[in-house]
Amino acid sequence: MAFKYKLVEKSTNPSDKSSPKKWYATMQSATSLSGKAMTKAATKNTTVAPVELEAALDLLADFIPQQLLQGHTVIIPGLGYFRLSFKSQGSDTVKGFNPQEMIYDVRPVFVPDKAFRTRVQQDIEFEDGGVKQGNVNYATRADYYEATGQTGGGEEEEEGGGTEPGQGGGEGTLG
Repeated sequence: MAFKYKLVEKSTNPSDKSSPKKWYATMQSATSLSGKAMTKAATKNTTVAPVELEAALDLLADFIPQQLLQGHTVIIPGLGYFRLSFKSQGSDTVKGFNPQEMIYDVRPVFVPDKAFRTRVQQDIEFEDGGVKQGNVNYATRADYYEATGQTGGGEEEEEGGGTEPGQGGGEGTLG
């Protein structure tokens, strides 16, 4: 299945307005399934009822925060694990450290299992989702070339386009 990306022109150094710009691929996510539609699709051709999967997911949604707040890492077999992460300001002395004021940006982090990540990455193909330049969105690269009077810039475009999974830079990489 093809995963759409859009090329967006961005500065190589956002804090320096005069820095050169490069084109980066950004994800173009499809509309997500509702909870009911997801559980129905996930349980298709199984003996598990969608309502059973919904109940199990509800239990996990209650269980995971409880475990994280107790300092545990929560492993979901076959998917990965959840852990808590936070940032901290520094203190000049041990006595001067106040956790309520100096620890911030507490958030749960999900780390995918290597086998799960591999299943996602091994068969991924990329599909041209267009180009965004400034406030203008072009549906495809061909539309961009036509609108800007370019012939394709001499680039050979393979079907699907993009790069190999985990390569390249910018946002939206799967690695």
